[in-house]
Amino acid sequence: MPELLAPAGDFEKLEFAYLYGADAVYFGGQDFSLRANAKNFSLEDIKKATEYAHSLGKKVYVTVNIVFHNNDFTGLEEYLKYLDEVLVDGIIASDIAVIKLVQELKLKLSVCLSTQASLLNTRAVKFWKKLGVTRVVLAREASREEIKRIKDTGIEVETFIHGAMCTSFSGKCVLSNYMTLRDSNRGGCAQVCRWNFNVENNPDLTITPKDLNMIPFIKEEIAMGIDSFKIEGRMRSIYYIATVIDSYRRMIDACLNGTLTTGMEKYYLNILNRCANRESTPQFYDKLPGVEEQYYNGREEASNQDFLGLVVGYDEINKMVIVESRNYFKVGDVVEFFGPNMETFTYNINTIYNETLEKLDASRHPKVLVKLPLDEKIEKNSMMRLKVFDKRDFL
Repeated sequence: MPELLAPAGDFEKLEFAYLYGADAVYFGGQDFSLRANAKNFSLEDIKKATEYAHSLGKKVYVTVNIVFHNNDFTGLEEYLKYLDEVLVDGIIASDIAVIKLVQELKLKLSVCLSTQASLLNTRAVKFWKKLGVTRVVLAREASREEIKRIKDTGIEVETFIHGAMCTSFSGKCVLSNYMTLRDSNRGGCAQVCRWNFNVENNPDLTITPKDLNMIPFIKEEIAMGIDSFKIEGRMRSIYYIATVIDSYRRMIDACLNGTLTTGMEKYYLNILNRCANRESTPQFYDKLPGVEEQYYNGREEASNQDFLGLVVGYDEINKMVIVESRNYFKVGDVVEFFGPNMETFTYNINTIYNETLEKLDASRHPKVLVKLPLDEKIEKNSMMRLKVFDKRDFL
């Protein structure tokens, strides 16, 4: 059974990732990580996260994947020893010096080769295996055939299945360095590829790829024996994390128990595209990307505000679900609830109450608690979203 590996920008996102079906998470510490703008994890946070994960029978991996300059090594040895001491399951690294240091220190940490190493061939796999690497995250540019051949070497293979793509080779970008003096390869990416450029009277030229989405090929990759399916998004919201993890968890489980249908694939494709508010493709997996896999003429990045509320409890006496509002909703809206250990269901908002059971015509402000009549109890941390697609239309 493949591991479903989720991003965690902070402890709250880690909790939601596990709750919605992730088998493992990856995150960065305060140093040596490529997401400097995420909240990231202090040393104490890392220990707490590892203990929490292991109490659930799950795993944690810590990114140590910046491109190291000489002065970046200060404190690295102590940091790796600490990760080993608190029983982190492994690190994700691309610099050969970091990987050799793990071996020299005789640490128990497993080493996963980062996608930053741009791995695409079997000869390189043999080289990294000799250095003690136990798993490789393939370059995002890897094709179906390249993935198969590398998997045949016997090493554990991790592939990206969902998330943003970079206008660079496996994330090795210098646009941010040139345009903003922020080093992409040391955690400071300014996402220059998302900007609009005015070139020859075209004020909306963009060079950003569409997102990666491997829903149509999950069954095929499971059959290949891929060991870990990785999702990008340490800077994303809890709603994004929950939606993406829930969708892939259900897809993987359906593949394994033989209940996957074409309609299910189409449904989750629509859900995921709506969630990110961006179009998506399999990118390099089945062909070389062309103009259809790229945004060249700009696009709107406005949020669709589908995430309406987070379930925070249930009023047993009055038979009402307690929802913490996240976006505006009103009486008459048709919404749906989704969450772990439950089937998504439609709900017509006929009445909204505040905490003192006064009727409201709408919930207008974020983080306000409201109550909605519902006979059945819903698990805490389930979510309420605007109903856009009817699952029955796809199945």
